[in-house]
Amino acid sequence: MSTSRTEQTGANAWVGLSVTHRRYVPYSHAHYGGNLVDGAYVLALFGDVATELCIRTDGDEALFASYHDVQFVGPVQGGDVLEVTATLTRMGRRSRGIAFEARVVCRGTPEVSASAAKVLDPPLVVTSASGTVVVPPGNGRRSAR
Repeated sequence: MSTSRTEQTGANAWVGLSVTHRRYVPYSHAHYGGNLVDGAYVLALFGDVATELCIRTDGDEALFASYHDVQFVGPVQGGDVLEVTATLTRMGRRSRGIAFEARVVCRGTPEVSASAAKVLDPPLVVTSASGTVVVPPGNGRRSAR
């Protein structure tokens, strides 16, 4: 009989767990001058990465309740490759605190040629946020797989 990570070490053993997704931002997603993409694009990615984090910790997609702080600190452009990370910061009975960060790891350089791009080293942090998700009642935690 196997036991879940939660049963072995307690719910707070999940605090600090991070999940990262990468996504190419098509040029067609640019809505503003200067090839800029709206901030809602990154918030949608934060929701996606939070979903995987909750599946890993709770075996449930959970429901996004709120953002507590969102900082747009750099531009997201068509042709970027974004790396989006969610880190579990707090685990209540049903609520989970999550810290988010989005970084540009590659950026298109259409001024060089139509398909040119470069790797950004170090990556450029473009958005950070914190938020809360809620696991519906009756959904018990399951072990990460």
